[in-house]
Amino acid sequence: MSKPTRDHYTTTAIALHWLIALLLLGQFAFGLMLEDIPRGTPDRGLYVNLHKSSGIVIGLLIVLRIAWRLKHTPPPLPAGIPAWQRTAARLSHVALYLCMLALPLSGYLASNFSKHGIKFFNILRLPPWGPDDKTLYAFFNGAHHVAALLLAVFVGLHVLAVAKHMLIDRDGLLWRMWPRHTERCIHPHPELPVESR
Repeated sequence: MSKPTRDHYTTTAIALHWLIALLLLGQFAFGLMLEDIPRGTPDRGLYVNLHKSSGIVIGLLIVLRIAWRLKHTPPPLPAGIPAWQRTAARLSHVALYLCMLALPLSGYLASNFSKHGIKFFNILRLPPWGPDDKTLYAFFNGAHHVAALLLAVFVGLHVLAVAKHMLIDRDGLLWRMWPRHTERCIHPHPELPVESR
């Protein structure tokens, strides 16, 4: 099903949402693990290139997700949500998308102002197109860390907001981004509107 129903995102949007969420979670854990690997060792180069390579793949998926989002209108929010919460939801989603774009982009730019460049999945060497400039590298690497921190904050707020809607408001907001067949298993009466479940 490629078209969204009244209360659901498209199947493609749902798949990209959860795939990117899982990959970002893994990438965060991977990035923290890199801090424990001593600089100048062969292992660090191996794992840093894996981190860079997976970051490129995630970045391309994020661009695909944004392109899909721009061409497919999301389902409306539940009718009972106040105007200020609708505005907050729009702004937080924009912030999430900006952070998700800034994170892989800043990492990619930092790599291209270093003599090491990127060895894609430790197989294909992508030589840096920029000079070996420690100042520019430090700037983009710092931006990469800031983007990671901001993304973690906005993801945390996103999760808290969803939890509020599911546990307090009970307006079924999460099911908009949940596979429909799974929702039918959870709710044995799929003919009822979301607000009635």
